[in-house]
Amino acid sequence: MDKFDQAIINELRKNARQSISHIADQVSLSRSAVTDRIKRLEKNGTIRGYQVLLSESQKQGVCAYFEIEHTCARSNEIIPTFQAIPEIQTCFGISGNMDLLVFVKADSMQRLHEIREFIDAQDTIKSIKTHVVMSEWINNLGS
Repeated sequence: MDKFDQAIINELRKNARQSISHIADQVSLSRSAVTDRIKRLEKNGTIRGYQVLLSESQKQGVCAYFEIEHTCARSNEIIPTFQAIPEIQTCFGISGNMDLLVFVKADSMQRLHEIREFIDAQDTIKSIKTHVVMSEWINNLGS
């Protein structure tokens, strides 16, 4: 892959739907040369496809519930750890096998993963189970 292929890929990353003419102008090649290079990059697997990113999905982010079991004598001992994470919306003490139910609203799945890993790395966390919210059917909380 030479500098022209890299320049074409950079242009496609900016906007995969831009015209071949526009890409050709940006990389200082003819339209036919750009077309041939894109076809070759697709054929050899360098370009594996194109995708659609939905802005509404990104704006909404991702929500999840964490069921957490800890080893603290009292649940309130671990609460400052959760208060330091702005994405945590609620934290409830619950009955049953788990001690806490934590609701998290993050900008991305990657950020959700980072929060989960941070919580799981705490010495007082015995177990954490994640439930990603797929749909919201009823919300009478007004938010």
